[in-house]
Amino acid sequence: MAKPAKYQRSLKTVVGEETYSVWVSMLRILVPEGRTHRVAPLVAGMLQYALSRADGQDQHDAVEDSVAQSLIDSAESMEVTEVAELLNDVMIQLFKDAGARYARTSARGEGYSILESIYYEYLHWFDMPWEA
Repeated sequence: MAKPAKYQRSLKTVVGEETYSVWVSMLRILVPEGRTHRVAPLVAGMLQYALSRADGQDQHDAVEDSVAQSLIDSAESMEVTEVAELLNDVMIQLFKDAGARYARTSARGEGYSILESIYYEYLHWFDMPWEA
């Protein structure tokens, strides 16, 4: 008997099939040639939208490992590493569904992940440094 497939957490469970499908189509086109400093805020905005949807969901139905709960918990995070722990599998699934790579190489030949930049933008979404 075949083993059941591992449960894949996806933003689709929070934002719905239609929105998720649009996001996947956008990322499929924009990510391959897109600059990290331009793509990261776009995807961080997607996470902010998903968070607003998660906040509106009935928490009685929330389970500990749900994407909605991970988004809600991530909003209380103060570090990129905390957000990564909560959402990395979800973001990897988004990029996988889009057929886009999140691993990149800098002009100096150093490898990095666009996900770190996305999490940074997500954490600092409401920051206004000019008011500091």
